[in-house]
Order: sequence, then structure tokens, then C-alpha cells
Amino acid sequence: MSIFPLLQAAAETAANNNTGLALIGAGLGAGLSVIGAGMGIGRIGGQAVEGMARQPEAAGRIQTAALILAALIEGAALFGVVIAFQIQGKF
Repeated sequence: MSIFPLLQAAAETAANNNTGLALIGAGLGAGLSVIGAGMGIGRIGGQAVEGMARQPEAAGRIQTAALILAALIEGAALFGVVIAFQIQGKF
């Protein structure tokens, strides 16, 4: 399945009215939010494992801090996705 017909249909909708542009923007916003969260959680996980390898006695504290930070990043990503879908719903 090629993505080009889907992009062409989205471009035609955008050319006809602003609703298409709003929907494309909402999709981009949700996608970028999730990509950013994935990058952030990956970095936290990698650095946490590295810290645990360097100081095994601090593994519990590092793991707790990493889980809290991952939850905060997920919250921010969820907020971004919800806002993007609310923008989509207005059009």
C-alpha cells in the first residue's frame, strides 16, 4: 500500500477548505508528541541502565527516579495527543 494516494487526498481536501489543514496539523501534532515521548523514555532508560551498571548499590533509587520521569514524559505526551485530537474535533 502506497502512502502517496493518501497524501494526495489530504492535499486535495486541504486545498478545498481549512478543515484539511487542521486535520493534517492535528495528526502532525499527535505524531510529534508521541515521537518525542519515545525518544525521552528511551534516553531515560538508557541512562538509568548505565547508572545502575556504574553504581549497582544505587539501583533502587535510580530505578524509582527513572520510573517517575518516564511517567511525567508520558503525561506530557498524552496531553499533546489529547490537545491534537481536540483540535481535530473542532473541524
